[in-house]
Amino acid sequence: MERRDFLKNASIGAAAGVAATVAGPALAQNLPQVNWRCTSSFPKSLDTIHGGATTIAKRVEELSGGKFKIRVFAPGEIVPGGQAAADAVQAGTVEACHTCSFYSVGKDKTFAFGTAVPFGMNFRSMNAWYYFGGGEKVLNDFYGGFNMVHLLAGNTGTQMAGWFRKEIKSLADVKGLKMRISGLGGEVMARIGAVPQMVAGADIYPSLEKGTIDATEWIGPYDDEKLGFNKVAKFYYYPGFWESGPSINFFINKQAWEKLPKEYKEMLEVAAYEANITMMAKYDHQNPIALSKLLSSGTQVKKLPDDVMEAAYKGAQDLYKEETAKNPKFKVVYDSYFGYRKSQLAWMGVAEMTLDRFMMAHK
Repeated sequence: MERRDFLKNASIGAAAGVAATVAGPALAQNLPQVNWRCTSSFPKSLDTIHGGATTIAKRVEELSGGKFKIRVFAPGEIVPGGQAAADAVQAGTVEACHTCSFYSVGKDKTFAFGTAVPFGMNFRSMNAWYYFGGGEKVLNDFYGGFNMVHLLAGNTGTQMAGWFRKEIKSLADVKGLKMRISGLGGEVMARIGAVPQMVAGADIYPSLEKGTIDATEWIGPYDDEKLGFNKVAKFYYYPGFWESGPSINFFINKQAWEKLPKEYKEMLEVAAYEANITMMAKYDHQNPIALSKLLSSGTQVKKLPDDVMEAAYKGAQDLYKEETAKNPKFKVVYDSYFGYRKSQLAWMGVAEMTLDRFMMAHK
């Protein structure tokens, strides 16, 4: 990857201009016409998270003078979303996908690190680890074994714990709770007494309305309000400890990547970088507005009880201990990720957290 060197001389605002200089009019004439298909795991109705893929497609087409085109497909148009998206890239059915790495934890739990793990890093720390702390290398070493190349391409920020039909006053209220949640977060919830449910996105609302499930996690206020979960569950809990800074991932078939000219690779890297930054900015802009609407509609926003958080934290540590002992690939990424998180927490606690707490107390 050469993105870091490329970005040394380019701010986000200037990225397009710098890349256009790299592939100027004369050079662009000598570049090949390339047409890719990208399948998304996110419906078009969720415009911000789905928009990460369209941002990439739009930017590379502009930078290449129309020579490099990526057509983005919604889930179900070529393949279903979720793990199927990455499977399609691995097999070469499509050249790329925009998805969440942790949808594939059924293959290997190491896939979780590319998006989020319970009690992991936030958006800023994840970026620092990936771009400068060795994360890019350890993740791509892992993904390479599945015939894929990876670029960060979005983030939602720390997510909410989700919508609950009944109030959670203590750990006892989690016992037997049927909750739509997947991945390692689901495993941790199971360890503290919940019953994780695999429910497709389109089925969550009716399942919650009918009481087939007692709770569901999703993303955050902006997307959750769109889906109307507040109409069928009034308790909205935070924080989503299993998704403290979930990255959205752009996977590329390795053979398709290797066929690209160097200029197109750099365009993709800059476009993915733009998608990564702007998606988070959009959510930070949209979520406060949506949360205000939810509160005015009667939604009760509550913090998960301390005993639930403590039990979940212990459950997560037990899971990590077990997995690192039996899965060498997991251990390599775990050591890099959590070793970096330790230094990040030490730094964030000095200035960021201290000032944030003071300002929250005086809001």
